[in-house]
Amino acid sequence: MQPRFGIRTKLLLSILAILLISYSTLIYSTMKTMSASLRTEVDRNLETNLTYARSQYLDRAKVVKYSLLQPATSKLVQEHLLARDRGWLDDRLKVVHKVLPYLDFLLVLDGKKRIVAGSDSSTGEELYLPGVLDQSLAGKRVVASTEILPAVVLCQAGAKRYCEQESNAEALVNTVVVPVLGDDGKVVGCIVAGEVLNNHATLPADLQEVSSRDVEVSITQRDLRIASSLPTALRDSSILAPQVIDVLERGEVYRGEARIGSRDYETVIDPILNSRGEFVGAISVAVATERFRETKRENLGNILASAFIGIICSFGLAFLASRHLTGPLRQLAWSASRIGEGDLDQRVEGHQDDEVGVLASSFNKMVQALKERDSIINRKTGDLQELNEQLERMVDQRTSALAMEMGRLEAVLTSLAEAVLVTDLDNRVVLFNPAAQQLFGMVPHRVIGQPFEHVCELVGFTPLLERIRDLSQPDRGGGTKEELTVKGKRLHVYLSSLSDEFGNFAGIVLSIRDVTVEQQVDRMKTEFISTVSHELKTPLTSIKGSLQLLLTRSKWLTDTERQLLTVCFRNTQRLIRLISEILDISGIESGGMVFKFKPVSIGELTVYAVEEIKSYAMGRDITIVNTVGEHLPMVYGDSDRLIQVITNLLSNAVKFSPEGKVVMISAEQEGNYVVVSVADKGRVIQWSDRDKLFKKFQQIECQERGKVGGTGLGLAICKEIIERHHGRIFYTAAQERGNTFSFTVPIIGETDAKGQNSYSG
Repeated sequence: MQPRFGIRTKLLLSILAILLISYSTLIYSTMKTMSASLRTEVDRNLETNLTYARSQYLDRAKVVKYSLLQPATSKLVQEHLLARDRGWLDDRLKVVHKVLPYLDFLLVLDGKKRIVAGSDSSTGEELYLPGVLDQSLAGKRVVASTEILPAVVLCQAGAKRYCEQESNAEALVNTVVVPVLGDDGKVVGCIVAGEVLNNHATLPADLQEVSSRDVEVSITQRDLRIASSLPTALRDSSILAPQVIDVLERGEVYRGEARIGSRDYETVIDPILNSRGEFVGAISVAVATERFRETKRENLGNILASAFIGIICSFGLAFLASRHLTGPLRQLAWSASRIGEGDLDQRVEGHQDDEVGVLASSFNKMVQALKERDSIINRKTGDLQELNEQLERMVDQRTSALAMEMGRLEAVLTSLAEAVLVTDLDNRVVLFNPAAQQLFGMVPHRVIGQPFEHVCELVGFTPLLERIRDLSQPDRGGGTKEELTVKGKRLHVYLSSLSDEFGNFAGIVLSIRDVTVEQQVDRMKTEFISTVSHELKTPLTSIKGSLQLLLTRSKWLTDTERQLLTVCFRNTQRLIRLISEILDISGIESGGMVFKFKPVSIGELTVYAVEEIKSYAMGRDITIVNTVGEHLPMVYGDSDRLIQVITNLLSNAVKFSPEGKVVMISAEQEGNYVVVSVADKGRVIQWSDRDKLFKKFQQIECQERGKVGGTGLGLAICKEIIERHHGRIFYTAAQERGNTFSFTVPIIGETDAKGQNSYSG
């Protein structure tokens, strides 16, 4: 039985206990000394900053005092004061105020405390300043004090911003009274100056710049902070608790801890007393304790780290010593037990030249012999097991992936609304989805596995056999779209070839879509719109002529009647335009519109279009710049229809451009085409609206002008006309602001051998 505590364990525990007791005593004494030192440093920092803040606060009053002594002792001031010459005294006070711009009021009083001079003050009124004014006049001495003055007194003294405040409003004022003595030593008046500390909320910020950002200086009026270096969010809150006020009212300095915002501070608050010894406010200095606490934490961390390292090193040395003495025997016993459990990787380190070393060497030789025989058996068994597991994993993964892929493919093909037919390498049908079964009315067993040629005969796809044979040829892959009519149904058939992992032909996919109903609906809509438009155009034309006749020949109409007829005439014109555009789009789609193709000049067409739209552009203060030159080759097209396209694009550009902008029309040759572009400076069309541009009855909302009226057919008509010219129309957005609509028209080719003109494209 192994003993509970061996010799090495007891030795290590004893050394550890001694080390812990020694280092604990050292840490306690060091931390106590360090805390006392940091406390002394905090107190000294507080006292230094309070002394500096108090001196800066009192120095402002001293500067005012010594600045006013010179005019107070001047004989000219005495003479003009006795003569109550306000004009001269006001000029003198303005000179003093330039020297002391931070003063909120500066007054001259006579011996009866009545105002003689001062900016924005009422002369002849008695200034009520109890205490400080009486002390100065009675004692014939300069008195500087901090007073709390009501808004009425401040308004009377010339601080007009307090005239609009409530009557119970107050302010903390640095007040200086300098008496003016006559030659006989009697008081003939005095000069009163005051600085409202409430107007200088950031005054302590100057003091903070000299000290540091860890020091916050504040001035309070009673228990409210009125000036502080703190942020505005913390500056407006009440900071002095009732117990603090009790200490300050006794004239004593308060010391304590405070939390301002998210920081902890050591605070000292010095009371401010007025001329009668009453508590009116305080100067507080708060020093952040974060730096001192951080220093304390750093020192504590260093001490603990040193103690930890010392304990670890000492313990390590003791451990190595005990291990050297008892390690070999313990290792030998433990290794023997592990070998009995089947672990043949055990080795005993025996470098001593004694009996223990000889025993360890013999033990290692025995274990090595056993391990070599065991490793041969285990290696062969392990190799076979690993190969078997790898094979099983690969089979499971491949089976799972194939099952998942087949499930996905089956779900997709089953849920497709379009008919799908797939063949294999030998052109035999391998897939015939439910949509195909419903479309052709055939059950799968009649199709699956049959040659594709036989299936084509059954479903009526014989015309596609040649195209299907082309797709099965090497290097003839890709996709194509065909249109067929099978059993009275109009079908769109999409054919594409399949390739295996080596790029070889692996089959064909046919996707079939029944568009019979869609085409019938489109044809019915077109016929209905065309019929209604034809029926409406004749009566509307008659109405337009009648209204026009009434407007031109009926002088007996009143202004209201004429205005109503004008509205009717304008709306009739709009309806006729709408019907004309509907008839145009219907005629183009049905092939009823006749195009007269001939060689035309793009330059001439743009001139006609600009002239047609000029009056509308001038009405919106839009300038149209035509840069189309005469050097461009002739194009092959219908001049009236091309002018209609250009006019429509110019009209849209003018309609959606801000007033005062420029619309640019340009053209250039690109290969066998002439590209005509109309660019404006309107807001770029959003991505979500660009799909609507060339569709029928679609209108784009303009952010500057709202939804502009129209039929939504203009761009659709332009698209149909350009496509009949074998060109294309497209939209391009500018990088910053502006839209460009462009279309292409084929140019006239060279004369052929028969003397006839041909066109490219």
